[in-house]
Amino acid sequence: MSDPYETTEQHLERILRRALNSFDLPDSTVERLGTALAHSSSLHSSHHSPALHRETYRHTYLLADGTPLALWELVHCGPRQAAAPRGPGHGAEPGPLQHELYDDEADAHVAAARLTGGFCDGPVFGHDGPQADLEIIDALMAAPPAPLPRMYAPDNSADHARRVLRRAENRNGPGEETALLLRAAFAHHITQIFGRQCQVDGRDAGFTLYEHAFLLLDGSETSLWEVEHTATPDGRHMCEVYGDEEAARGAMESRTRIC
Repeated sequence: MSDPYETTEQHLERILRRALNSFDLPDSTVERLGTALAHSSSLHSSHHSPALHRETYRHTYLLADGTPLALWELVHCGPRQAAAPRGPGHGAEPGPLQHELYDDEADAHVAAARLTGGFCDGPVFGHDGPQADLEIIDALMAAPPAPLPRMYAPDNSADHARRVLRRAENRNGPGEETALLLRAAFAHHITQIFGRQCQVDGRDAGFTLYEHAFLLLDGSETSLWEVEHTATPDGRHMCEVYGDEEAARGAMESRTRIC
């Protein structure tokens, strides 16, 4: 069900587009899914018989606020109606797949029971619940999907680099040498690497890490790593820029041990 080269946004668009009942999902659920940073899909249960093929998948999303959200996808098909009698030994071919989406596990079970005529629809393996959500999130954070190739866009990239460096408030960021190097930037690509809401000194604070990748005139590449956060004494928005990812993540860790 999962494509390692498919972004979370592409995955969401695909399963919402193919679901027959996606319009029934609450607007609040769809809005929250718009902040998804990573996803994981797994087979939850299945039923196969001559009359019905039915599988239930669990799609878990890691949202920007650090919480999980699960969608339950019911995939099923019955036998296709044959145009002419088939010979002995030939069963009916399966019909077209149909997809349904639910944001509540109980609703997915009811829908599955409607197809199979009973409520014996337990998981194929393991146990579900809050602990399963935490385990899935740990896996998502520990094993990010393979990155997609960068798609550089020539769009005043040297000026973009100057603006990123100018808004940085930290004193230990890239120096004049980096600024001179980036004058030769003619294309760039921006990627959100990380996003999380957490508690800092008893207050809510948000952290976001961006990579600004630049393609230079000589064909080489270089990046600026931008940390945006609200872990300031007055809760105001602050921007810091670093020359490598390790330094940027170290800066976030120094603000809070949670992120």
